[in-house]
Amino acid sequence: MSLKIGVPSKGRLMEKTFDWFGARGVTMRQSGAEREYSGEIQGVDGAELVLLSAGEIPRELSAGRIHLGVTGSDLVRDKLADWETQVAEMALLGFGHADLILAVPSAWVDVESLDDLDAAAAAFREKHGFRLRIATKYHRLVRDYLTLNGVADYQLVDSQGATEGTVKNLTAEAIADITSTGETLRANHLKILQDAVIHASQATLFAARKADWSAENRAVLGALTAKLGLPATAL
Repeated sequence: MSLKIGVPSKGRLMEKTFDWFGARGVTMRQSGAEREYSGEIQGVDGAELVLLSAGEIPRELSAGRIHLGVTGSDLVRDKLADWETQVAEMALLGFGHADLILAVPSAWVDVESLDDLDAAAAAFREKHGFRLRIATKYHRLVRDYLTLNGVADYQLVDSQGATEGTVKNLTAEAIADITSTGETLRANHLKILQDAVIHASQATLFAARKADWSAENRAVLGALTAKLGLPATAL
């Protein structure tokens, strides 16, 4: 059985991942047609490339169906409960940077911080009879962050589309979403709270603790980490 490495299957994340490994002597390439999610690895024996969506990689790591995986640190932390018991962080790759933030309407001139949001949420519930809605795809990370910072009287509503548009569409009063430049937020008349960067995400190489770590696969991992210039990973 080969050591399976899960990599995002398209776009800049795939290209940047290929570049990162390639710069360290491990060549990855997509094989077959562009829409065929298969690939190959050269530069280390016994490794197999598995192309997946970035959102699928945390699940496949958790299940142990892949040994290593590259995905956003935000996705692992949000999708996997007690993520550190399921995966080990091997390397921050230095690309795919984006912040998970809280944003409110720019017109809320008195709301600049989490304390302000907590007060606004209490006033909103008293006035409207229901809790202030925060639209997000990142329920676990947002809930944990707000609990840690003492914010109450809110409800999270799931956003599967363009989260920034939910306030304009009156399906939420605030949002928690990933942003890299803030331009889309400003275009939708939203502002980021001063102290509300929930997580600074970037592409990260993870190892699955529950994968089949046979002596053969551990040997491949050792050869790979040596080639990549990474310390040995405790699994």
